[in-house]
Amino acid sequence: MQSFLDSWGISAMVFIPLVGVAIMMLLPEKEEELHKTIALLASVGAGIFGVLLLANFDYDRSGELQFAVDRRWIDVINARYTIGLDGMSLPLVALTLLVVPLVIVYSWNHIPEPGNAKAFLMLTLVLHTGMLGTFVAGDLVLFFVFFEVVLLPMYFMIGVWGGEQRLYAAIKFFLYTLFGSALMLVSFLALYWSTGSATFNIVELAEQVAARDISLRTQVLIFGGMFMGFGIKVPMFPFHTWLPDAHTEAPTQGSVILAAVLLKLGTYGFIRIAIPILPEAAVEWAPYIGLLAVIGIIYGALGCLAQTDMKRLIAFSSVAHMGYVMLGIATLTDFGINAAIFGMVAHGLITGMLFFLAGSVKERYHTLEIRRLGGLLVQAPRMGWILGITTMASLGLPGLAGFWGEFPAILASYDPAPQLNESLFRVYMVIAAIGTVLAAAYLLWLLQRTAFGTPSEEFADDPHIHDTVFTEWVAWVPMLIPIVVLGFVPSLIFDVTNDSASLIGDVVQALGR
Repeated sequence: MQSFLDSWGISAMVFIPLVGVAIMMLLPEKEEELHKTIALLASVGAGIFGVLLLANFDYDRSGELQFAVDRRWIDVINARYTIGLDGMSLPLVALTLLVVPLVIVYSWNHIPEPGNAKAFLMLTLVLHTGMLGTFVAGDLVLFFVFFEVVLLPMYFMIGVWGGEQRLYAAIKFFLYTLFGSALMLVSFLALYWSTGSATFNIVELAEQVAARDISLRTQVLIFGGMFMGFGIKVPMFPFHTWLPDAHTEAPTQGSVILAAVLLKLGTYGFIRIAIPILPEAAVEWAPYIGLLAVIGIIYGALGCLAQTDMKRLIAFSSVAHMGYVMLGIATLTDFGINAAIFGMVAHGLITGMLFFLAGSVKERYHTLEIRRLGGLLVQAPRMGWILGITTMASLGLPGLAGFWGEFPAILASYDPAPQLNESLFRVYMVIAAIGTVLAAAYLLWLLQRTAFGTPSEEFADDPHIHDTVFTEWVAWVPMLIPIVVLGFVPSLIFDVTNDSASLIGDVVQALGR
């Protein structure tokens, strides 16, 4: 079994969802239950291989690439099929393996109009492969392919099954992301030619940059292209404008996947590629990344306070929460990177859960206008309590995962990398701390307006409003459990990520010697 996992474990995990897609293509559209079963089995199959990999992972060597595979792929451009798993990618792979099956379970009786479970679930499985592949790729070309694979499925998911403004939101999402990806690809090619190393291997490129005398100006320009590609995907202020539209118009499942995993592709790109390969350029860019991060934190919070739509408010909260992740990354310290990875996982669980709840509220009330909602604790008390717990987690209440997604990032800003301006980052720390107060304001306002009070006359006697159903429990409980467990035992993630984060911190520290 160990030899199989070493050679084929990661590949099986990544591509099993595509096997499910191939099988579903051969079946007629009318076999809806069969399509749901195949999609669920394919995602669970990927999860089984993921569990085997996690069980056989050597956590004492989490800073090293394990189950690594390096095979020929596209010889003409020296691109190779290089994959592996380490402490940096493992939590995000686990998050993806958890979220996608739960989305499929939720879809069992929540396939959005215009129906067509076959196409909808096939797109979900393609997304599954693209996200997993991005997190395990060790070659820039392979990373780019997987990074782009997720673009079209999400475009169609929003454009076909979205709300009234779905075409506008889908095209905006597509163009923003494609523009960033084009600049990212140019940066990858510039890096390839600048090093003269004839390789796209991420580790080898980092070594070549360290060994060769590439001008700082060139490195800064290359980093800038990556910053655009990854920053738009995060999304960072001011590249965030596609996100509220995409979230608002996307079906519930699309919003959950987008919030829980897709946004993490951008932040992961920073810590996997941009900073390890170009640490000198990262030092030059870090103050500006930190500035945009704290602007995003405050702007996102103020944007939330101005919203009248529940889903759009949650979307703007993502801008603020991902600001904390980017602030941790901008410190260029192992503590900051650890905080960022934890923040990615915490945000994925909590905001994904909030979008699940928003979708179920929309199904029952046929609206997400906050002023029309109210009395959820009266009409659907279990759902109201779940909303309360998730809201508290999102605002960073100690004892829940959200606290460890924000507090360490703020703390890391007090002591950034030695090459950075300490006073400047302490100003960022104060601004980020103010953002937590604003977060409490908009999230408690949302909870008070939707869950407390009495139902409005419009919905007081509506027989369609009911409490949580079985498929919702199955989809939600596996996300609620880690939100609570990680709040009390954050070391479950910090112990895994620390070695990988320390490697990045050591590279930056070495620049000052």
